[in-house]
Amino acid sequence: MPPDPTPRPPVVHVVHTSFVSHQDLTALFRELAPGVTVRHTVDDSLLPEVLAHGGVTPRVRSRLCEYYKAAELAGADVIFNQCSSVGEAADLAAQVVGVPVIKVDQRMAEVACATGRRIGVVATLETTLGPTCRLVEATARRLGREIELTRVLVAGAFDVLVAGDRPRHNRMVLEAIRGLVDRVDVVVCAQGSMVAILPELGPTRVPVLTSPRLGVQSVADFLRSRGTPVQEGA
Repeated sequence: MPPDPTPRPPVVHVVHTSFVSHQDLTALFRELAPGVTVRHTVDDSLLPEVLAHGGVTPRVRSRLCEYYKAAELAGADVIFNQCSSVGEAADLAAQVVGVPVIKVDQRMAEVACATGRRIGVVATLETTLGPTCRLVEATARRLGREIELTRVLVAGAFDVLVAGDRPRHNRMVLEAIRGLVDRVDVVVCAQGSMVAILPELGPTRVPVLTSPRLGVQSVADFLRSRGTPVQEGA
């Protein structure tokens, strides 16, 4: 029997630490790379453990590595790390698999460093603020950019969002961003879940970056750069 000349769609496996971004990321892949097959692994015990210990634990690192290996065995062409709080653990987990790992916030960090020297980082979790700032700093060093970071923690906002009160979450985050835009050249929203503010944000003096769309676009661009057939988004 002759081989099927039709290549299979590329598979992107998304590893999540909560259910907050599951639907949003699925919709973004459908929009920006509709030819991609998207699979999800969600372990909503990971983020509570990170929060309880103030950072990534050895057990979280170990489980993340196992999820990456399982994704590779399931046929992933790319593994997409959804959670900025475990971004540094994702760098470690990437070393145990033979497929590329792309972090949701890497493209955002690159865009921020290319946009201006004064970068504001807004987070709703302390455990994300540190890793995101370190990612931006490392990206600036790699790109040869001099930057100045301003860190803002919107304490309690993530708990409000998880409890289902998105309007209150949005008000808290928007207030923090509006208090920051006059002091920086670009604002980085550390949590992917902060994309919920965009419909209410309106015009701002400086760019306000969120990671999900930029992250998904980076996956689509990467696959195309490798010659993998990916449909263009609508």
